[in-house]
Amino acid sequence: MEERQDKDNKKIVPDTSILIDKKLSEMVEEGKLNDTDIIVPEAVVDELQAQANRGRETGFEGLDEIKKLRTFEDEGIKVSHTGRRPTEEEIKLASKGRIDALIKDHVDEEDAVLYTEDYVQSQVAEAEGLDVVFIEQEENEDKFLLEDFFDESTMSVHLVEGCKPKAKRGSPGSFELQEISQEQLSKENLEELSRNIIDMARKKDDAEVEMSKKGAEIIQFRDYRIVIAKPPFSLRREITAVRPLVKLTLDDYSLTEKLRKRLENKAEGILIAGNPGSGKTTFAQSLAEFYSSNGNIVKTLESPRDLDVSKDITQYTQLEGRMDNSADVLLLVRPDYTIYDEVRKGYDFSTFADLRLAGTGMVGVVHASDPIDAVQRFVGRTELGMIPHVLDTVIHIDAGDVAKVYSLTMKVKVPSGMQEQDLARPVIDIRDFETGALEYEIYTYGEENIVVPVQETEEKGIHNLAKDKIIDELKRFDDNPDVEFISEDRIAAKVDNDNIPHLIGRNGKTVEKLENKLGVNIDVEPKTKTTGEKIEFEIGETGAYVTFNFDDNYSGENANIYIEKEYFFTATVGKGGEIKLTKNSELGEKLVRAIANNKEIEVYIS
Repeated sequence: MEERQDKDNKKIVPDTSILIDKKLSEMVEEGKLNDTDIIVPEAVVDELQAQANRGRETGFEGLDEIKKLRTFEDEGIKVSHTGRRPTEEEIKLASKGRIDALIKDHVDEEDAVLYTEDYVQSQVAEAEGLDVVFIEQEENEDKFLLEDFFDESTMSVHLVEGCKPKAKRGSPGSFELQEISQEQLSKENLEELSRNIIDMARKKDDAEVEMSKKGAEIIQFRDYRIVIAKPPFSLRREITAVRPLVKLTLDDYSLTEKLRKRLENKAEGILIAGNPGSGKTTFAQSLAEFYSSNGNIVKTLESPRDLDVSKDITQYTQLEGRMDNSADVLLLVRPDYTIYDEVRKGYDFSTFADLRLAGTGMVGVVHASDPIDAVQRFVGRTELGMIPHVLDTVIHIDAGDVAKVYSLTMKVKVPSGMQEQDLARPVIDIRDFETGALEYEIYTYGEENIVVPVQETEEKGIHNLAKDKIIDELKRFDDNPDVEFISEDRIAAKVDNDNIPHLIGRNGKTVEKLENKLGVNIDVEPKTKTTGEKIEFEIGETGAYVTFNFDDNYSGENANIYIEKEYFFTATVGKGGEIKLTKNSELGEKLVRAIANNKEIEVYIS
């Protein structure tokens, strides 16, 4: 630190830079400054207040320094204020030098000495004939001190006041927390590191203060993401710094050809899920570079910005503190793909969904220990029916590689475990992408959205055993019947058209006996649903029956009945040109409902 002697009257005017770094109180404590009038311009106080109101820690640091200077009365330090308050426009123009100009005016009016750490400010003041003490940065302040805690295998460093420094070291997905020194960190150690980090962030072009609030700051310096926490936010001072170890391409992952093709051609609503440190951000970076190299415009949304991507990929953060403002700009920029790191808060999910539904390919990064947990975080935040339009692929990263992939589709069906066809509803099927096995279903039950695991593998084994028994029974009516499970206790029995009447029996008695014997409901269907010749008919009621009435010429023919173009059942036209259905039978009840709802009913002779 270099100083010039101040004037005999010992009047000094500090600027914001020297107050924020607390150099004056340090000089008093070291005996380098005493019996001095410190005149703080109102412009300096207002600029610090404006920074504090915006949540910037620098504002609080500068205000704390002024309060501390007032405690040095015994050393002859007197603190006073001078000048007018700057206008709102002047505060907005602070970065253009307007506040600095006001400070220099007060130096001239008070016949005082300007104390500053701002080299440009000192040069301008000297050029204007003012007395200046320029406090030069110490040598170690041009060195990034935090780098001393890292080696080539270090992913993150964890420094806590009163504890030994620790670091996570290893390879992606396989880290071990190790002590890297036997000396406990003091409050002074962490204060020095914090000052160095913040100063480097202000001075260097490759650094950015992403967030600054009373008690917490987030700084991105080169490829280091640094979080500084201190009271009142945390109980003790703490610094956490994270650095990516490797930069990979998609070729470095064990992707199947099927998954690679999906990423290339189809997937546009992708979630990358995983535990902290599992490598999901590294995979997102690889995917971003992959899309960019394939001729796509790729942007990122990050808060803070910590993806390590090429310059072709523009990295955006919150615009005026809001991601939805950033999304408005993105829609005008029209990227092909946007990497959203990280999707965590409520507005992140809505912004992600809005961008996807607007046609932008989206890749979101989500903290989740299981891929289904990543999907569940959208349930309740996004309308259930829209989720498959927002998400189509979920990729779970574990130990630095792809561990599981889910695909999402929407179907209208009876959920697994339910029986009645009347319970059909929109269901989101979540399947293992590689095998196609159904693993989860999401649907509305009552007023709740629920996620239900489907034990499809076990059910298939049980179904196969039951299927063999059912086929043996059906062979009495058809040489080669087909059986398909519709639900847990309902099957579709498919036989040749000519054999359908024999299987159903008179008034459905034969199939009813078979259902009682097998313990399942049986829907009889033709193997080949050929419609044949469409014929005229009339529907009537006779006591407990609903009747189809045909011309006598069709007696003995097989009639295929369809409701709303969907196959309903097949029966043989009786001698009197009739087909009867008991009203209280399952088929009869469905037919009565169809008639009551004016649904289209058609009959074809095969």
